[in-house]
Amino acid sequence: MKDYLDRLIELALDEDLGAAGDVTSNALVSPDALGSGELLAKEQLVLAGLEAFGRVFHYVDPEVQVEFLRRDGEEIKPKVVAAKVSGRLRSLLAAERTALNIVQRMSGIATLAQQATTAVRGSKLKVLDTRKTPPGMRALSKEAVRLGGASNHRFGLFDGVLIKDNHIAAVGGSIKEALRRARAHAPRLVKIEIEVTNLQQLAEAIEEGADVVMLDNMDDEQIRKAVAFAGGRIPLEVSGGVALERLPRLAKLGVDFVSMGSLTHSARAMDLSLEIATTRSAGRASRKPRP
Repeated sequence: MKDYLDRLIELALDEDLGAAGDVTSNALVSPDALGSGELLAKEQLVLAGLEAFGRVFHYVDPEVQVEFLRRDGEEIKPKVVAAKVSGRLRSLLAAERTALNIVQRMSGIATLAQQATTAVRGSKLKVLDTRKTPPGMRALSKEAVRLGGASNHRFGLFDGVLIKDNHIAAVGGSIKEALRRARAHAPRLVKIEIEVTNLQQLAEAIEEGADVVMLDNMDDEQIRKAVAFAGGRIPLEVSGGVALERLPRLAKLGVDFVSMGSLTHSARAMDLSLEIATTRSAGRASRKPRP
């Protein structure tokens, strides 16, 4: 994660600072000015992304001091200070936006994941994420999902077989042929999941020994029939445009998993701010304003 984070932060800062750096702060702020800042929650949220938040400041300036007052995964209320930073004022201003972008987005994912898991509490239904993550931010996004109490689906194309409609079409539209090829060529320890859209395909998937079946874009009545037909012989996952308000109904239908792309592609950035203030200029005491 460390190497990945460093690469992500470097790219994000390159986008923001370019070759010239923070031209506004460099023009207005003395290089020896010091400052401090507080990461402040402005709404109730599940906190996520503190490690990355702090590392942005250290990447810009290793001498910046970062103090964490709350933990990732903790639910905090408005006006709670989650972290403090102090150091060269120019450095704080240069790192501010990138650090906030990460912690706001990760906290949004964690908060939405918590809402989803709360909606199915007391049932066997497990809420999963998908690969629908912002490019380059998959590890952070999936970490935020876990911090919110939900679970991760496969990380990428390399760590799980998920046969979808385009794969089935590529082998002539046959569920049986797709599963046969997957069993013949996929790594032995990797589970094989296949997407189906009707009961006939579900029957074929069970017959051919799929490990998990994804019920794609089925309505509640179709899902009820699929659960009854499967009879506990195979884990069932629901996928396709699932909204929060539908989760309690799915929990009652008896499916095992629900995957929600919205956890990572539609979570809004939470309202956190970094309130920065000048403390003094390095090497000399600050002066109090005259009355």
